[in-house]
Amino acid sequence: MRIVQTAYLTSGAVLGKPIVDIKGRTLLHKGVQITDWQIKRLQKYNIPYVYIDDIETSHIIPEDIISDKIRRGAIVTIKDTFDNMKNEVKQSKSIVIEKAALTMSKLVDQLTAELKGHQDLFHIISDIYAFDNYVFNHSLNVALYSLAIGLELKLKPDVLKTLGLGSILHDVGKMAVPEEILFKPGKLLESEFQIIKRHSEEGFHILRQVHNLSLLVAHCAYQHHERLDGSGYPRGLKNNEILYMAKIIAVADVFDAVTSKRVYREAMLPSESLELLYAGTGTKFDREIVDAFKRSIAIYPVGITVELNDGRKGIVSRQNAGYSDRPVIEVYERNGEQLPFRYEVDLKIQLDVTIKKCDTTFSNHTMKLS
Repeated sequence: MRIVQTAYLTSGAVLGKPIVDIKGRTLLHKGVQITDWQIKRLQKYNIPYVYIDDIETSHIIPEDIISDKIRRGAIVTIKDTFDNMKNEVKQSKSIVIEKAALTMSKLVDQLTAELKGHQDLFHIISDIYAFDNYVFNHSLNVALYSLAIGLELKLKPDVLKTLGLGSILHDVGKMAVPEEILFKPGKLLESEFQIIKRHSEEGFHILRQVHNLSLLVAHCAYQHHERLDGSGYPRGLKNNEILYMAKIIAVADVFDAVTSKRVYREAMLPSESLELLYAGTGTKFDREIVDAFKRSIAIYPVGITVELNDGRKGIVSRQNAGYSDRPVIEVYERNGEQLPFRYEVDLKIQLDVTIKKCDTTFSNHTMKLS
């Protein structure tokens, strides 16, 4: 099985997994041969990619660390919680707010249990739902990355729980940002960016009023844009002034943001994004945390199509533990020509070969890959 962008789908391709909407309703069943009309519909609904089953890749099994059902439920839960916290804090309805916080606490427990059930590199694959949910899916991804880092660093259970809540709620303050700015289909003006930057403080003020949440959760929202050298916001905190949990969330937040394709910019390659994090170690990001991220996350998931720097194309077939940016590639094409047979290239061994492009960077189609 392989992961294919809807922009590159051709009629007759067979779905390897069903396509469902955010409410769990099946749009297309597994095993369906896709038609041109259906491809256009998938693109219209901003579904970025699908799983395709074919003989050549039947031995490759893409894996996400959480099931489609749990991801769908998590996104809906996050959206409902954000809405409740924004609306009910204004009306001082503490019972409703505390109930929402309890729901999020149970969700974090569920996500942590899912992560603990995987012993290899965590494969975190973006959503494939017909739903405009960048903020909410981003919150889920940041929580998964943060929890994976926390598990790798062997944080204590109570600290891991607080980290999970802080990461999944880190952007709750964005619900106080006007929608025309938050969802603007283009680059923000400087004045608009200054409004967006207030979300850290807004999130802190919202979460500090939730009595059954640790104040540390509120500070995670407050501090996730702070940087070690004091160049972050909103308070310009420096290294030891920043919560360790907030430092973890900062790494997870930046990686998910820059690898997500937006209307106004292309997504960065996962390996380039990792290099960005390493370039900032010691000044922006904590080296220990970035190292833990690299050890725990498969930044090129199994099943994704990549192009190598020598013109060959292939599919990620296996991971190399500890070398998330250098997986094993099953090559099927060279310089635009299909090869008569497939073979594997281990990027951990062939150091002169690198990934030049992957599925998220092949085209200029507008897709939400958050």
